[in-house]
Amino acid sequence: MSRKGNCWDNAVAESFFKTIKHEWLYRFKFNSYNQLHSSIEGYITWYNTKRIHSSLGYLSPLEMEIKLRKIINKAA
Repeated sequence: MSRKGNCWDNAVAESFFKTIKHEWLYRFKFNSYNQLHSSIEGYITWYNTKRIHSSLGYLSPLEMEIKLRKIINKAA
């Protein structure tokens, strides 16, 4: 953990929330909490399984996790 006032601890979370707001939430108007919840759940599922990330070599987070688990299992 860094010292009080240092933003590095929160950088990953802030980046994700910026992304979800920009790519998803600002596009729609929600009439209920349940509608919002199911929409966010769908976005997170898509984000982790389908959306490619340039920082991961144009793989989805799920594909990268599977790839890393295979490497770790081979090393063990």
